[in-house]
Amino acid sequence: MATLAESIDQLEAMPEFLDTALSVVSEEQLRFKPSQDAFSLVEHACHLRDLEREGYVVRVRRMIGEARPALAGFDGAAIAAQRDYMAQDAKAAAQEFAAARRELVGLLAPLTEQDLAREGTFDGDPITFRDVIAMMVEHDRGHRDEIEQLMDAIEEP
Repeated sequence: MATLAESIDQLEAMPEFLDTALSVVSEEQLRFKPSQDAFSLVEHACHLRDLEREGYVVRVRRMIGEARPALAGFDGAAIAAQRDYMAQDAKAAAQEFAAARRELVGLLAPLTEQDLAREGTFDGDPITFRDVIAMMVEHDRGHRDEIEQLMDAIEEP
């Protein structure tokens, strides 16, 4: 398992990765979907923003401030449909994601080993604070992979 410092480094890198992807495509390519079930770049940006603000920051604050909090899931696909991500501004969403990620990292940075062992539940299952952080890092990794595949599909003639 990664150390807290390694996890923070990985989490801090995601906004720049997203910005780089958004900066090298056209407005039309921001909305390209390789399949109906896949996210476009604008949908990735909006999803990352909303999950960060409404999922991760909330979960981290609850893990810090509550004894054994019951953490809820985040239905990204349903929220994407409800909020019409395809009509939103990808670059604005990325900036908002970056701001929320800075807030999140600021909450994580002072944590101790004792804090990381704190327990809660996630969708009814036991989870530690360390597990919550690992889940965030893994979620970023999944989006990185999807964005890289999307960029490859955009670059194909």
